[in-house]
Amino acid sequence: MSAQCEYSFGIEEEFFLVRPHSRLLATQVPSRLLKRARAELGESIESELLQAQIEIATPVQCDIAQAQRQLSELRRGLSSLAHDHGLALLAAGTHPLGQWREQIHTDKPRYRRLIEDFQIVARRSQVCGLHVHVQLPDDVDRVQAMNRAMPWLPLLLALSTSSPFWDRFDTGLMSYRQAMYDEWPRTGIPDFFEDQADYDAFAAVLVRAGAISDASSLWWAIRPSPNFPTVELRIADACTRVEDSVAIAALYRCLMRHIAMRPADAPACNASTRRIIDENRWRAKRFGLQASFLDAQGNTEPAVDQLQRLRALCHEDAQALDCVDALKTLDAIVERGSSAHTQLQVYREQRRHGATRANALKHVVDWLLETTVPGA
Repeated sequence: MSAQCEYSFGIEEEFFLVRPHSRLLATQVPSRLLKRARAELGESIESELLQAQIEIATPVQCDIAQAQRQLSELRRGLSSLAHDHGLALLAAGTHPLGQWREQIHTDKPRYRRLIEDFQIVARRSQVCGLHVHVQLPDDVDRVQAMNRAMPWLPLLLALSTSSPFWDRFDTGLMSYRQAMYDEWPRTGIPDFFEDQADYDAFAAVLVRAGAISDASSLWWAIRPSPNFPTVELRIADACTRVEDSVAIAALYRCLMRHIAMRPADAPACNASTRRIIDENRWRAKRFGLQASFLDAQGNTEPAVDQLQRLRALCHEDAQALDCVDALKTLDAIVERGSSAHTQLQVYREQRRHGATRANALKHVVDWLLETTVPGA
């Protein structure tokens, strides 16, 4: 991954394929849909573990506004092709009516191995996420930059939360996707490796032991990408609104530039640092933007205050990367809430008016479909 600009980036969005009349997940998806999508929209369209999932990936980007246009066009194009096969596109961390027991995995060697290795954990992996890659200058150690970004991961999760429902129930969490991911090995907040060499040595130990085939099986919330010269953000839920995806990607890109440009600002770490970050991750997946985050002294800070502090910290970086306009959407997320907030509002309003749980969830799916690709 490279481009003729500083801090080039790429955005990957995962989606569910839904049968719009029943609002249920598609159990079997025609292989010709993926073939046609790749022929018409490019190699940026990929299958996922379950047949009911599909992924969009932007080309390498230098301009955040262009990235939003491309993502919007890819969403519309894929939605149109899905419609031709009686399907619709839905962006959320979980599907409100989804039932994992009904799903069929994609018939590829890699996915067959995952099912064989992880059994029910893999079969339950009915979740979609947002991944963002940012390329750093060659003289910046990706793992050291990753370490410095980790305290901000719970905030990025809180902004993206879109998975309050699982197996047709209100889970009480804003991101059940994160809770489900905790079933997998090598997920969550990574340890503080000293540098890229230290990280690579750890991966080599697991490869020699036969635990993994390569570093792509380290599925942490953030990692040095095994395929690109980037640091990959993986903690975020799939965002229902495309502008939310872009705003979170822009914020992460600005954060990575801020880290790269200020190597002397690296904070001290101790034995409790990772545990505090993981405590804050729990608060983000439970409460979303209503969370308060801990610091090393036991003080708490509301998520919205931490967001304003991060934006002030990265103000110069946002100007340098021309991300100021894209970051304005963060104000809208704070005002209206993330996708999870709106899903719960729709659901609870329907329940107050006497709807059954199933019918209330159908209204949630309708909102998700309408918002994923407006006017589709």
